[in-house]
Amino acid sequence: MQIRIGYELIYQCPQPTPMLLMVNVHHSRAADIVVPDHLTTDPQVPLSTYHDGFGNWCSRIVAPPGQIRIASTGVVNDSGQPDPVVPEAMQHPVQDLPEEVLVFLLGSRYCETDHLSDTAWRLFGHTPLGWARVQAICDFVHTHIAFNYADARPTRTAWEAFNERRGVCRDFAHLAVALCRCMNIPARYCTGYLGDIGVPPPYGPMDFAGWFEAYLGGAWYTFDPRNNVPRIGRILIGRGRDAVDVPISNTFGPNTLLSFKVWTDEVAATSASGGPV
Repeated sequence: MQIRIGYELIYQCPQPTPMLLMVNVHHSRAADIVVPDHLTTDPQVPLSTYHDGFGNWCSRIVAPPGQIRIASTGVVNDSGQPDPVVPEAMQHPVQDLPEEVLVFLLGSRYCETDHLSDTAWRLFGHTPLGWARVQAICDFVHTHIAFNYADARPTRTAWEAFNERRGVCRDFAHLAVALCRCMNIPARYCTGYLGDIGVPPPYGPMDFAGWFEAYLGGAWYTFDPRNNVPRIGRILIGRGRDAVDVPISNTFGPNTLLSFKVWTDEVAATSASGGPV
């Protein structure tokens, strides 16, 4: 299948404002890109790009005083298959983990392993190692936190989400990441597109989504405690220790976000004559 993706961000800035933007499809999906999701601005401003320390594709601009529209649209091929489920994926002893994954065992800004370690071992110390343990953590987080867009707060940490028992997808992911790390399972935060393909209505407002990946059996696997079922059409933008590493935008000056839109929709198949199938 093909999926049309895109976004529109409109900012009001009282002065020239440098911005770092992480809004492009991750390089791991480069071979799937049919229509590139080139970032555009109105008014047009100079733009430069770079890869950050986690391999994410980032853009730099300086927004002029006044209103600026930042937008993109693209098309990506997708298998149409749900997230893989691999129950036999094993958990590695810490001493056997590759050096490059060790950073994802450590506490971070939004994932306070020091506050949650005792709780994690009390809740999950009896569960089987490996995939089953990560799934047990997802099951717990899915039922422990009540989802509500009105409860979004950019400063909420995993520890606060655990105690407040409310939040949005990033809070679900942060809590699950922190609990996995407490149980010696490397876990990294992910952000990207996730539409409602294969999901019955009603549909909520579209937004960028947050989930996580756990390192098991020598590979990284997707887990989504917010939805807690394999989903179709997940398109990665960025990975990092937590949301600090993968913000859609970092702005270096006063600004107001006037409008925020995200879309991700399956492209209707066409017949040889050009009409819908």
